[in-house]
Amino acid sequence: MKKEGGKMSESAKSPKVVVIGAGSLFFGRQAIWQMVHSPILNTGTLGLVDTDGERLEQMAALARMVAAEQGVALTIEADTDRRRVLPGADFVVLSFADRSVKFRGMDCEMALKRGIRMCSGDTIGPGGIFRTMREFPVIMDCARDIRALCPDAWTINYINPTAANGIGLMRFAPELKSFALCDGLHMPRVKRMYARRAGIVASDEEYTDEIERAFDLRIAGVNHFTWMLKAEYEGRDRMPDIAEYLRRQAATETDGGDAGAKGKFNDSIGHALYQAFGRVPTCVGHTKEYVRFWQRLGKAPEPIPPLSIWETDVRYKRHADMWAEVDSFVSGQRPIAEFMTLHGRDHATDVIENMVGRLGKPFYVNTRNRGAVTNMADDAFLELCCDFTEDGPVPRPIGEFPRGLRAMQEQVLDTHELTAQAAATCDRTLLRRAMLTDPLVSSLADTDAMIAEFLESEKDALPDGWY
Repeated sequence: MKKEGGKMSESAKSPKVVVIGAGSLFFGRQAIWQMVHSPILNTGTLGLVDTDGERLEQMAALARMVAAEQGVALTIEADTDRRRVLPGADFVVLSFADRSVKFRGMDCEMALKRGIRMCSGDTIGPGGIFRTMREFPVIMDCARDIRALCPDAWTINYINPTAANGIGLMRFAPELKSFALCDGLHMPRVKRMYARRAGIVASDEEYTDEIERAFDLRIAGVNHFTWMLKAEYEGRDRMPDIAEYLRRQAATETDGGDAGAKGKFNDSIGHALYQAFGRVPTCVGHTKEYVRFWQRLGKAPEPIPPLSIWETDVRYKRHADMWAEVDSFVSGQRPIAEFMTLHGRDHATDVIENMVGRLGKPFYVNTRNRGAVTNMADDAFLELCCDFTEDGPVPRPIGEFPRGLRAMQEQVLDTHELTAQAAATCDRTLLRRAMLTDPLVSSLADTDAMIAEFLESEKDALPDGWY
C-alpha cells in the first residue's frame, strides 16, 4: 500500500494473515503456496482456522512441511477456535462454506422443480439467495470477533455469493475495513488472456509491460455478472476481435469438460450476448445463469441448449481428489518439494502481498463504486479494477454502463441488497421480496412454495430466527 515516505510499519514487515475456512481446497493450498513463495509474506504468520479439526491439522501439517522444505521463517498457527488465532491479524480472509456441495445440489434440484435452471446455484437465483442465508450469519459472527480482537485488520470476503456477502459486511459491519474478492478476474492473467483473444499478442511470452500500459481494458459489473466496457489498443477498438474469437471457438464448442455445467456452451453464449448487447460478458460460466435466455422458457427452437444443472457427484469427486493430493504430501507418499510445482498465485494472497509490499499493482476487487461507473450509485457494490492506498482499494475510472445492461445490473444489485438484509434479520418478508426481485423467479406461488421447501430442507444450516 502507498504511504507517505514509503516506510513500512513494523507489523507490515511480518504480516499475519488469518484464513477462516482453511479447509477450503480452492483457496487453502494456493494460500500456502503464496505465503511460502512471497518474500514479502513468508517472514510473517499464516493463521489457519477450520471447524473440522482433522482437515485443519492436515492443512497445518502441509503448510509447516512446505515452509520447512523451502527454508522460510513463516510461522503457522492453527486452531478450531478463531478467537485464539485472530489477535494480531493484519488480514482476515473468509473462505468457508457449510457443506457447500450438498446444499448446492439440493438448491439446484429444488429450484428445477419450479422451472428454474441453475448451472452453479451459488450466486443468483434461489440457490444464491439461500447460500447467503446459510453463510452470512456466520460471516457476521466472524465480524464481531474481528471487531473485538483485531479491529484494524482488513476483512476480505471470499465466500459466494461474493457481492451479497460483501454488501452485507458493508451495510451491517461498516466499522470493519472490508472488500470482497473472486478469482475470475485475477490480474494480470485476465488482461493477458484478452490480449491474446484480441490478437494483440500470440502468446503470454509476447505480453510486455509496455503492452500492459497501452492496452486500455475496462471491465465492470456485479460479481459474476461483469462485462467488458472497453478494449482499446493503439487507437482501435479490439472488442469486435475478442467477440470474433468467441464466434470461432463456438464452432468447436465442447460439453464443458472438467467445468461441467458451468463450462457448457460458454463461447456460444458469450458471442450471443455480445450480439445482443454490444459488450463481451467476462464471466460467462456464471453470467449465463443471471439471464433468463437459457432457462427453457421460450416457444421457438433455440440454437443454444438450455442450461445444464450443476452436478453434485462431479464436485464430490473433485473434492475427494484434492484431499487425496493433500494426504499424499502429508503422509510422505509424495515428495513435499513437488508441492510448489503444482500450485501458484491466488487472488487474495496476491492482493495482500500487493498491499503489504506497496507494489502498486492493480487488481479487480468488489467494493463501492465511488464514481468509477458514472451512471450508477457511489455505493453500488461492483467488481472494479482498483489501485490501493492506505485507505484500501480505489476504483479506476470506467465511464458509463450502457442502458439495458445497466438495468440488469441494478436488478441484481437490488436482489443482493434485499438478500443481505433478509440474511441479517431473518425477516421472511424481505426474503420473499428478494426472491421476487431475483431475475430468475417469475411466480408468486412458486416463490412461496420454494421458500417453504428450502427453509424446511435446510433447517440444520439456518439460524433459529427463521423458525
